[in-house]
Amino acid sequence: MNQLFTEATRLLEQLIASPSFSKEEEATGNLIQQFLEEKGIPTHRHVNNIWCLNKHFDESKPTILLNSHHDTVKPNAGYSRDPFTPVVEEGKLFGLGSNDAGGPLTSLIAAFIHFYSKKDLNYNLVLAATGEEEISGDQGIISILDKIPDIDCAIVGEPTQMRMAVAEKGLMVLECTARGVSGHAARDEGKNAIYIALKDIEWLKTYRFNKVSEMLGPVKMTTTVIKAGSQHNVVPDSCSFTVDVRSTDAHDNAEILEVIDKHIESDITARSIRLNPSFIPLDHPIVQSGDQLGLEQYGSPTLSDQSVLPVPSLKIGPGKSARSHTADEFIRLAEIEEGIATYIKLLESVLL
Repeated sequence: MNQLFTEATRLLEQLIASPSFSKEEEATGNLIQQFLEEKGIPTHRHVNNIWCLNKHFDESKPTILLNSHHDTVKPNAGYSRDPFTPVVEEGKLFGLGSNDAGGPLTSLIAAFIHFYSKKDLNYNLVLAATGEEEISGDQGIISILDKIPDIDCAIVGEPTQMRMAVAEKGLMVLECTARGVSGHAARDEGKNAIYIALKDIEWLKTYRFNKVSEMLGPVKMTTTVIKAGSQHNVVPDSCSFTVDVRSTDAHDNAEILEVIDKHIESDITARSIRLNPSFIPLDHPIVQSGDQLGLEQYGSPTLSDQSVLPVPSLKIGPGKSARSHTADEFIRLAEIEEGIATYIKLLESVLL
């Protein structure tokens, strides 16, 4: 365990020192691939996605995917330290991507190495370190699902304080445009698109769907951007606004979109409806294994690569979600150590 922890921490420091914004993860992909191959583990690669199989992979057994991402967002203006210089202070490892999701990723890699050569597993393991998670990109995990072996379930590494996210909200972004008629502001003419948009936005703010998820709560719709008008004396003939929709297992994205379209006057274009909510049955063997370890269950409001996985998945990992995308991001070394140990215990008792 000490060796796994030391190696995972060193790898994380190297990842922090190598900028890996979404779509620009080549350097961290190289580091992960080199690290695994130096361990004698053959790897596969597509764009900046790296994956490998346990040594005694057996097609007759079920397969668990261990997945986390190595891309990061860009550092915000609030950083007081170099985001690409890994520094340990008072048991905290600082650096961009340390918490989201470098700690979970390197802990999963360590757990995979622990099981890699074992002959008596009742399942197979596929480890996938993927890119473009932060932008839900087409060249991330979704681009390798037809290239890796068929999987039966997955563990997705994200900072959850080693709590089990048994459900996760989906995401749908709507671009809406209210159509009016232009006119002079001094005269009673035209049809003001802003007023149409305001009526629609008020509906989005106050509407409540008839079903509420037990784990994730209600569907949440938030207007986040609005644009209209060209000059003070012209009634605007169009007003565009953006709506962030967080869906639950009670209503999927397509169903929500249909309801919204029936109730608002504005034209709607959905950027994508594929990022659906996810939910793993509470009697699933992975969840039962976590229950035996006394791990807490909860519903996650944030999105991950779970949304595109075609199998039941559990989101769990060291670190704290609230630190993600914040200035001076960090993860505690003790959290990484606990993460590795818990991943191993979780997998040791899974009976698929």
